[in-house]
Amino acid sequence: MPILNLRLSTAPDARQSAAIAAILSRLTAQLLHKAPELTSVAISHADAAHWFVGGPSLQAQGKTSFFLDILISDETNTAEEKAAYIAAVFAAMQECLGELHDVSYIHVHDARQAAWGYGGLTQQFRAMRRALQQP
Repeated sequence: MPILNLRLSTAPDARQSAAIAAILSRLTAQLLHKAPELTSVAISHADAAHWFVGGPSLQAQGKTSFFLDILISDETNTAEEKAAYIAAVFAAMQECLGELHDVSYIHVHDARQAAWGYGGLTQQFRAMRRALQQP
């Protein structure tokens, strides 16, 4: 159901990616109440020498960074839930990545249910189908 696109300023490391994906999936289930079996995490990397914050590269600053873009259905989480999620993800990434630059972004993208889906069905269709199946 949610898709998480994570970009890291670290070198690719399968073990680190698996650990981070597990943490993000857990936090997404725990704080945003999303089904773990429907949560996808895609991780990519950008060289710290090519990631610039405030002018100098992260490599020159001796820091790491990340950008997480998570796509969820609009109106399924409160502002408080999203704020708690952003705080928890930032803290977890700081533990995983070490010297983390404060300018590391998390975007909880609320998408209209009619505008996205998976398996060929929109989230709106799935929600309507669930509503019709309830007594």
